Amino acid sequence: MTFDASPGRARRHPAAALRTLVCSGLLASGSLAVSLVAPQAMAAEYPSKPMRLVVPFPAGGGGDTLARLVMTRVESELGQPIVVENLPGAGGNIGSASAARAAPDGYTLLYGTNGTFAINHALYTSPGFSPKDFTPVSQLTQIGALFVVRPNFPAASVADLIAQAKANPGKFTAASAGNGTTSHLALELLNTGAGTQILHIPYRGGALAIADVMGGQVDMMIDVIPNTAPQVKGGRVTALAVSTAERVPGFENVPTMQEAGVKGYAIAAWDGIFVPAGTPMPVVQRLESAIHKVLADPALQAQLRERGAQVAPSSPADFSTFVQAEMKRWGDVVQQSGARID
Repeated sequence: MTFDASPGRARRHPAAALRTLVCSGLLASGSLAVSLVAPQAMAAEYPSKPMRLVVPFPAGGGGDTLARLVMTRVESELGQPIVVENLPGAGGNIGSASAARAAPDGYTLLYGTNGTFAINHALYTSPGFSPKDFTPVSQLTQIGALFVVRPNFPAASVADLIAQAKANPGKFTAASAGNGTTSHLALELLNTGAGTQILHIPYRGGALAIADVMGGQVDMMIDVIPNTAPQVKGGRVTALAVSTAERVPGFENVPTMQEAGVKGYAIAAWDGIFVPAGTPMPVVQRLESAIHKVLADPALQAQLRERGAQVAPSSPADFSTFVQAEMKRWGDVVQQSGARID
């Protein structure tokens, strides 16, 4: 080390200074390289331990069954167990909020639906989580609904039913799985689109609701196909229409609501896989790839069709855009219905 003429000041030799700069540059570039390589390395190693799938609905229900049907195959594709954790309550809010607080490392997944992501943000004052807390991975399926009526209902078509309902405001009743559920909002769309005043009768769950339609205590219900198909096939209720824009496999003889005369009526429930926001994109893409490979299996597609579901894989970007559009759409329906849960 050399010294300049000023007292108390030391000056590094130019060669020493150069060595310091070079070393600093190498360290900085090394850190940058590590930061760039780390996500790729993580994805290459991922998953290296069991994962957790939060299903925010009761075990044995329609959503839980579908989630397990798909994700057990994803489990095999990834080579690590996926442990299902059912955390039901508040229309799916409790489990979703729990998953939102998990580490964003790809080891906690959330099974989300149009109810939890597109409806609850408008229905609940404080749902406990925001869709922004998650990164969408891929949509799994879309699920149409059947418009069913009780046995011996005095209308053989949707057009006939609408005509009678208009002539007798408030005479007919429609069951739902509860305030703010898809079955409730599907009815509100019908009332708005057709100009009818069919009375809403909320129940504590879809099973109780469809039971009273079968028993004749309530006139009708619009509910997802997995809940209504067995009753239609068993002759316990009659299907007048499907809710989707196109006819549904297995119910090709049942017209769509639009074909039946309710212009612009087209709805479908949907589900998908989400991870906490901040999960590295290479990990998200690894999950996406595994899900898409599984959904391409004809055998799985056939099993899903039996449950009224059709595969609908999507990229994370497309799924994110879709969720945003669904939030707007269902939010408007909730507002029109006046439904609110505090």
